[in-house]
Amino acid sequence: MERDIIVSIANWEKSAYRKPLILMGARQVGKTWLLREFASQRYPQDTVYVNFMDNDLLRAQFADINIDARSVIETIRLATGKSIVEGKTLLILDEIQESPRALTSLKFLCEETPHLAVMAAGSLLGLALNRKKRGGGRNQGGDRASFPVGKVDFLDIRPLTFREFLKATDEERYLEIIERRDYKMIDVQHSVLVKLLKAYLFVGGMPEAVKVFSETRDFRLARKTQRDILMAYDKDFAKHAESPYLLAKLRLLWNNIPAQLAKENKKFIYKSLRTGARAREYEEALQWLKDAGMVYQHFRVNPPRMPLRSYEDYSSFKLFMHDVGLLGAMSKLPAKTLLEGSDIFTNFNGALTEQYVLQELVAADVVSGYWTPDDGDAELDFVVQGAKAVYPIEAKAGINTKAKSLRLYRNTFKPSKSYRTSLLEWHPDAEPEGVPLYAVSSIAHEIEDGNSVMFDQL
Repeated sequence: MERDIIVSIANWEKSAYRKPLILMGARQVGKTWLLREFASQRYPQDTVYVNFMDNDLLRAQFADINIDARSVIETIRLATGKSIVEGKTLLILDEIQESPRALTSLKFLCEETPHLAVMAAGSLLGLALNRKKRGGGRNQGGDRASFPVGKVDFLDIRPLTFREFLKATDEERYLEIIERRDYKMIDVQHSVLVKLLKAYLFVGGMPEAVKVFSETRDFRLARKTQRDILMAYDKDFAKHAESPYLLAKLRLLWNNIPAQLAKENKKFIYKSLRTGARAREYEEALQWLKDAGMVYQHFRVNPPRMPLRSYEDYSSFKLFMHDVGLLGAMSKLPAKTLLEGSDIFTNFNGALTEQYVLQELVAADVVSGYWTPDDGDAELDFVVQGAKAVYPIEAKAGINTKAKSLRLYRNTFKPSKSYRTSLLEWHPDAEPEGVPLYAVSSIAHEIEDGNSVMFDQL
């Protein structure tokens, strides 16, 4: 399947300021596939790949050697039988979290071999990088990783977007009319696009689930794949939680997300976890899930001013999963319910819609939050940061576009542009602009395009 993030990796590889690149993201979002795919495209004959998960000998050797660049390169050469030539070879260090000293070695590879292309990735790597904050940080051999601060580049890998889903399922022809904003043809194909969107809301963007669905068009097999992923996540909790108390809190917090999002007021309430629960009791578990790339914490902002991050209310937030398909799987939402748009789906699709819109915004690196006035009498699903202003988005799930919250926001803050999403056709000349849910990425890219500026434009 084609991933848009390949372009970002290619830009990294061509940069004169390149450092070793670490791919971050939740388990099973396709990090290893991206490493191998990029290698096959750019270094088909000159890739040296090592995996620290399945190479006990190499892990043991890294525990003993000096981790200067020369020693690292020589050790890998002896282990693989392949030469590593600066300026010619791509070196891939996969599952690097299994060797803290390999992670530290990225500092020396950056400083001593600046023209060697180095890429790394690992399952739950965010946990390994941030374990020191939680009082851990030692591997099974007792070594503490020294993180190469300032000596690496990062790239977040996330589930497939709706755009990538259309490509992966051979429906790219519909993507083309959305991206060129062919409004007449979009209206003609509206019902087809809505059907494809509903398929995406069920399948989600986890690569294995998309692959299975693309090959079979069987929603049941896609759901089985999602359940397998959720089981693997639960095993990760048991394996990597530093204590039984943390494990219990991780499971409770993670499994409670669908119920929290199904509420009319989706603000995360700790007391919904158990009677008397308080925020400080679950801070470590929440940070664990964030470090693992499994949740998005979406904060209330008031007032909605530039920059949004400066006005976040850390006591009020919504907690979303990283994939809309997994949200549906955890909620046990039947495919028929979703695809036929029954009353049951109508009652829950507000959660799916907000999850989907947030994923599209996050994928485009758009900064966002949600807004409520101090009296709590309204709630606007999204406010997003553009180049010079903050723009409101009302994320409607169906065809009812009455939006008291958006009207109140517009009357209060007078935004120059506002958006309302729904399952209706595109209304580009309306204010707020009516954008079909399947075209949400157009809002993100419209906003993101305005954020690019060169020095000579200032």
